Amino acid sequence: MEAPNGDPGQQVPGDGIAAYDLPKRIATYDADMDIMHPNRDHMLRVAVGLLPFPREQDFLALDLGVGTGCFSQLVLEVFPNARIIAIDGAASMLEIAAVRLDAFQGRVEFRTGDFRDLEAVIAPSERGKLVISSFALHHLDRNEKVEAVARCTSFLEPGGWFLNADLVRSDSPILRNRYQELRVQGIMQRAEDSDPRFRTSEQTHSFLEAMEAREGDQPLAAAEDLEILQVAGLKQTGIAWMEHREAVMAGTRHPALAGNPSGGGGL
Repeated sequence: MEAPNGDPGQQVPGDGIAAYDLPKRIATYDADMDIMHPNRDHMLRVAVGLLPFPREQDFLALDLGVGTGCFSQLVLEVFPNARIIAIDGAASMLEIAAVRLDAFQGRVEFRTGDFRDLEAVIAPSERGKLVISSFALHHLDRNEKVEAVARCTSFLEPGGWFLNADLVRSDSPILRNRYQELRVQGIMQRAEDSDPRFRTSEQTHSFLEAMEAREGDQPLAAAEDLEILQVAGLKQTGIAWMEHREAVMAGTRHPALAGNPSGGGGL
């Protein structure tokens, strides 16, 4: 773990005997994400494709809930001069992300931190052009999310971008139930009877209910998430992609879009 004023590029290593198992843990986590969220890679590419920055631009980004590092990896690949502060509440996830992002040493700094107390993780003097987050902010309630996004907004320089790929909920009980049915069917098809957690719809429903309770999932309606971005001080907000329970949302720190629209990072 690094303090806000720590040395850039410091890695959080896996130490001892457990470190050898990190690549296997990455593969297991990614396999589960492929089953649970098959749109994840597409969502991240949609998000990064929105950025109008020239590919060679040197900028600092903040990854809020880095997880295994997929979102950060894509940003670092598309923008070879970008640097990232990667934050996660779990040191074990930072260890996994450090393995995935090993090729980008010197461009990533890992910090353990709680989204609800970002002031303890990000120094007031630290500013950047980009904040990214994926499948993380739905663990916060509305007030916590407003505060977290507001702190991220203060991190952004004028013209900076906020990108969030995350879960949303429908206001309609009928649609919520139908989305859940489609979700269960998709998980079972992708698991192909090889995963005992998902062999029947009852098992799958029970697994999802237990997982969401354990992880404290509390996604909001898309319209409410957009309102939160605006309340937190972001402008030009909108939904770039959405399907059932998942959405990519964006906003900027300043009303005028920065960068050269013709030289962006589209994928």
